[in-house]
Amino acid sequence: MRIFSKCYLLLGPIGLAALGTLAWAQPTAPEFSRPVRAAVPRAASCHNGANFDRFLADLKQQALAAGVSQRAINEAAPYLVYDQGIVNRDRGQRVFGQVFTEFSGRMAAPYRMQQGQARIRTYAAAFARAEKEYGVPPAVIAAFWGLESDFGANMGNLPTLRSLVSLAYDCRRSERFVGETIAALKIIDRGDLTPEEMIGSWAGELGQTQFLPTHYFTYAVDYGGRRNLLTSPEDVIGSTANYIATGLKWRRGEPWLQEVRVTAPVNFPWDQADLAIKMPRSKWARLGVKYPDGRPLPDDDMPASLLLPMGRNGPAFLAYANFAAYTEWNNSLIYSTTAGYLATRIAGAPPMQRPSAPVTQLPLSQLRELQQLLVRAGYDVGKVDGVMGQQSRNAVKTMQMKFGLPADSWPTAELLAKMRGPRAQPAAAMAQPPR
Repeated sequence: MRIFSKCYLLLGPIGLAALGTLAWAQPTAPEFSRPVRAAVPRAASCHNGANFDRFLADLKQQALAAGVSQRAINEAAPYLVYDQGIVNRDRGQRVFGQVFTEFSGRMAAPYRMQQGQARIRTYAAAFARAEKEYGVPPAVIAAFWGLESDFGANMGNLPTLRSLVSLAYDCRRSERFVGETIAALKIIDRGDLTPEEMIGSWAGELGQTQFLPTHYFTYAVDYGGRRNLLTSPEDVIGSTANYIATGLKWRRGEPWLQEVRVTAPVNFPWDQADLAIKMPRSKWARLGVKYPDGRPLPDDDMPASLLLPMGRNGPAFLAYANFAAYTEWNNSLIYSTTAGYLATRIAGAPPMQRPSAPVTQLPLSQLRELQQLLVRAGYDVGKVDGVMGQQSRNAVKTMQMKFGLPADSWPTAELLAKMRGPRAQPAAAMAQPPR
């Protein structure tokens, strides 16, 4: 699971938001034959000017204090080297401008659905055990498995310890990666993996569902010999279920995502389409929300949010309490919605309805401009980078309400034009219109 991203997708809050690369590379041999010390970095200011060797000595002492044995530290020592290339990758993450239908069309493609179903048949015993123990349906596990590594085909090819310690020395997220490095040493100490076996992504994630070391150490389970999430599909299945259930608080027996459509769009309260707003399905039904084939929603009190990843003209979903597990796994809205949708497809749901007309997304430069205008109006949008995360989407919705536009949180050229004009006022001076 990715708590920091290898790339950003527009309209996805980052938390790492961690997405994988958009185009999977073919597996290659590990990018090293033996540990080689990279160029020595300049002393990092966040470590009181200590050079890397001094920083590493302190980190080893922290590991000992956390219960890691000297033996494990000695085994790992040849791999605890600085690599400026890893830091450069972390600082050079690109922004991708795909909308949900484009991203999900590629990442939740039919072949991945079919492979997920095939894995469920092949490892039926492990999936059944995981569902019995943790309550997580096989389709949910298989969807993450497919998205994160194409079922183990693309786990990365870099030495994990080298990546972790390099990011730990860098000042951007040092504390986080110090903890991840110590967790990796604990994995070695426990006997799950050797330093040589720790090969993964440049960001330090390990295994077929891309666990960070802290999650690997905490949630990995042994379904067949030792906790090996690199080569044991059974361990991958059980461990992923454990993390989803225990770490992400999955609710046994409840749905996660269902496609719907709005049948009365003219007077629909679009401002209610928000993951923070939950209403009973019976109320959504009274507002004109139905299943795509026209069947009515159940007339019950199960709470759900209306999710519009591309605004009112794009696909629509009811997101249930279990959808929070997806946004916790990766809080990019595009990734989490794609993962939830793929799980429904693996479980047997039909393909989602496509928009009747293309949904236009503003170019990156205009999204940045819109964020700048929102900041000028008094809103906190997070980083002004063209990535419309939750803060930006909330601000967009408020401005849409002010200008009398459908408040579906989707940034449009019409909203941008109005924001450029003289009517835009600071947030403090705005009266909140009624919903």
